[in-house]
Amino acid sequence: MQLTPEVVAQLGSMEIRARLVVEGFITGLHKSPFHGFSAEFSEHRQYRRGDELKHIDWKIYGRSNRFYIKQYEDETNLRAMICVDMSASMAYASEGHISKYAYATYLASALTYLVLQQHDAAGLALYNTDVQTYLPSRSKMSYVQELMKALEAATPSSTTGTAVALHHIADQLSRRGLVVILSDFFDDPTEVLGALRHFRHDQHDVLVMQILDPREVDFDFGSSAVFRDIETGEELPTQPLQIRGSYRAAVEEFTQNLRRNCHDLNIDYMRVTTDTPFDVALREYLVKRQSIRG
Repeated sequence: MQLTPEVVAQLGSMEIRARLVVEGFITGLHKSPFHGFSAEFSEHRQYRRGDELKHIDWKIYGRSNRFYIKQYEDETNLRAMICVDMSASMAYASEGHISKYAYATYLASALTYLVLQQHDAAGLALYNTDVQTYLPSRSKMSYVQELMKALEAATPSSTTGTAVALHHIADQLSRRGLVVILSDFFDDPTEVLGALRHFRHDQHDVLVMQILDPREVDFDFGSSAVFRDIETGEELPTQPLQIRGSYRAAVEEFTQNLRRNCHDLNIDYMRVTTDTPFDVALREYLVKRQSIRG
């Protein structure tokens, strides 16, 4: 059974969803020709000249005739802060799809699980008008339970304050690392750009994942519809067929503007819709991680 976003939504706890998504992703990587990063997810790394011999795992040597070192918490390679937009606009879901917020939390849970399995440090920030939950980056695998609990407890609400929240998150990051932002970015583009520039000024690497519903991209709503602003409740009757072309052009301009701004700041950008398999985004993370490691 393929772990589509809709199937993942039917699984049990957030931790189960994360584990199954990551395990399926890793299995797929081992079967693919994809290279450029280490696909070794055990608690060991290969021996390097200068390592102390007392840390060699002789059991693994006996099985593989290769030297591996037991890896400890202080050998963390990367610190990742995963920021999830929980404003009301993220609650939107068209027929047959999960909400943008559900997609973001499932992806965030898989990312934190993957980060911790690689002995990197993962943290979590949930925000709407401002930061509502902030869990600093740690590298212990047991930390995953606290991160998953926070993701399960939160629900999207209130208006958007992406720029304000991101500035406050940047202020709390005391060490350089990777910042992953999961949002629809329905906010003032100039203010969002200022917040992204804040991260880069502090020398953080940044990965922006813009999450949209498929209907927000193609506007395929039939001949007539009533649209309601999730954040304000305002309703607008309209005929989608008459404005579909101009709407698609506006969305494309909006997303391309965000993409260009990210490119100018040396920030990685990707747009995903809520029917996109999670492994697409996880692979993007691994590419980014490998580029940081050089």
